[in-house]
Amino acid sequence: MIDEYVIRLPKALAKHLEGLDVESIVTEHLLQRLSLNPDGEAEVHAENSKRLLEEGVSLIDKEPVQASEKLYKAAEECVKALALHLNLSDIVKKAKERGRWTATELEKSVLKISEELGEWFRQAWDTAWALHVWGFHEAKFNSEDVKTRLSSIEKMVEEARKILEKKRGQRREV
Repeated sequence: MIDEYVIRLPKALAKHLEGLDVESIVTEHLLQRLSLNPDGEAEVHAENSKRLLEEGVSLIDKEPVQASEKLYKAAEECVKALALHLNLSDIVKKAKERGRWTATELEKSVLKISEELGEWFRQAWDTAWALHVWGFHEAKFNSEDVKTRLSSIEKMVEEARKILEKKRGQRREV
């Protein structure tokens, strides 16, 4: 079983990719193309969230700007996974029609997810957003600033994983 692909792109194309989140673009495109069921799609996002969390943690002391973005992306993937799991179909449909998730769909999902999981989820998302804006775009956070926000992102990833595993366990019992 292959768990990672390396894709070689022509230089003429690669030179135009700076600033793009190629992994997210490719993942979203493949998810649309493969037409996985919502559970399968949620699993992909949950797996991405765990990987991005690990990458973010490994970068905190060396590159807090990149760590901030990885941790934000981990939270974003949790939101997508839980939006699929909770069948937030109107929101998911808009994202799919556009071919990507916008801040609007993410925010609307967070508010709905918070109704189910509690206020902590919205607060954790606000922490992730601070990492995205102040840690990544503005590059104002140092390693300590990122570390103080890490536990919120870890909780999002862990809770999303638990929720999805519980659902997988229930499907197996049926």
